[in-house]
Amino acid sequence: MKNINIENYNIEMDSAVKTDQPFAFAIKRIIDVVISVILVIMLAPLFLIIGILIKIEGGSVFFGSKRLGRSAQEFSCLKFRTMVPNAEHVLQDLLECNPEIKIMYETHRKIQNDPRITKIGKVLRTASLDELPQLINIIKGEMSLVGPRPILLDEADIYGKSQCEIYYTIRPGLTGLWQVSGRNNMTFEKRVCLDMQYIKNWSLRNDIAILLRTFSAVLARKGAY
Repeated sequence: MKNINIENYNIEMDSAVKTDQPFAFAIKRIIDVVISVILVIMLAPLFLIIGILIKIEGGSVFFGSKRLGRSAQEFSCLKFRTMVPNAEHVLQDLLECNPEIKIMYETHRKIQNDPRITKIGKVLRTASLDELPQLINIIKGEMSLVGPRPILLDEADIYGKSQCEIYYTIRPGLTGLWQVSGRNNMTFEKRVCLDMQYIKNWSLRNDIAILLRTFSAVLARKGAY
């Protein structure tokens, strides 16, 4: 996939990245920690139930995907495991044998009716429950409740140098602008551009608005697969 140019999209942005607001970002961090700790305590029984169901189906409960975060720091983005243990090999075989699926994956970085996803994994993804372990990443300071999507290591070249420099100024989020704007129903390029828009127009007000929209997006299961 070629480098992404945000100028190809009609997305309004301020001229400067709004990440030079230490007081506002300190408040953002406090909100992240307080809400995440409360949610982990409240959702502990749900975590246990999900863990048991995954174990019954076989394999490890959690999956750590290597991602890039603030200041280009590499971290392990936690999720409940929703794929078969040999998911990478299954993906490679699938892309080699199915040109149409390969095009879909290169465009969206997602696959509809993905054969790698387990039965319980499909339920977790549809309800966005697989992302809940990222509350631990937030408490550790690797992520935020709201932010750009945490990018894979091999996606940095796709983003391009200028987009990465913007991306690395802020923590990636459990939810974000692209998740409430269609989720998987949009192209990978559009998702990147929405992340750039979020960062360049960042404010606590926007974060609150995205959090509120996230609940309705999850309940509607719009674009989830």
